[in-house]
Amino acid sequence: MIIENQTFDEERALYGICDAVVKNCRFDGPADGESAMKEARDIQARDCFMNLRYPFWHVQDAKIFNTTFTQNCRAALWYGKNILIDGCVLNGIKALRECDGLAIKNSTANSVEFIWKCRNARVENVTIEDSEYPFFEVKDAKIASLKMTGKYSFQYNENVEVIDSELNTKDAFWHAKNVTVKNSVVKSEYLGWYSENLTLINCTIVGTQPFCYCKNLVLENCVMENCDLAFERSSVNVKVNGKIDSVKNPLEGKIVADKIDRIIFEKEFCDAEKTQIVYKE
Repeated sequence: MIIENQTFDEERALYGICDAVVKNCRFDGPADGESAMKEARDIQARDCFMNLRYPFWHVQDAKIFNTTFTQNCRAALWYGKNILIDGCVLNGIKALRECDGLAIKNSTANSVEFIWKCRNARVENVTIEDSEYPFFEVKDAKIASLKMTGKYSFQYNENVEVIDSELNTKDAFWHAKNVTVKNSVVKSEYLGWYSENLTLINCTIVGTQPFCYCKNLVLENCVMENCDLAFERSSVNVKVNGKIDSVKNPLEGKIVADKIDRIIFEKEFCDAEKTQIVYKE
């Protein structure tokens, strides 16, 4: 079934449709309908305009191409399974939540609370222009070529890999577990606090007070810029190219750098003998 060149504004306009292609349609109008394709199965949406709320709830095996979700299209995709989003613009608040088997690529987003509680996610060549708490409680994800501006990103993530990305954020990777970041630029105040098994490889790290209260933090071949009071109360295995502005009260481990401008060990909070600091020759 092909549904083409139509406008829908009523509530649940295409509720439960199956084996359908919805092409060049507008979901817009005075009736302010919501949940247009709720409970749909095996569908494609191409070149559509989504200006109404909750269009794709509880959908399964859906492919969405070259479609615009406006600011009015809030909470667009919740509780979905096996969802592909390609070449889309996602501007509504809370655009993606509780999806399992999500792939999003070649798309842009300006969405508060973007990608929450999703599992088995693949993200490639995506730009997030602005968001708060993006990638909250995401599990089992691979992310590549992400350009992101936002706040409080990747909190409570588990089993996530980020590569070749540019992250301009704040409070990123808090409480993250089993997360690896490679070949990326990460600009973040208070980066990685309370994380466990957080690894950064070939990364540039920028921002104050990174990596505090971490368990098993690993940095390999990284550069740290404007990073002061780093590694407080953390167990670390760190190899940095260049200098670190200051290190404060690491719990244990090894730190290798060209230079550290200031090292703070307060005996009431840590045992300096448990952390080895090595300067490169």
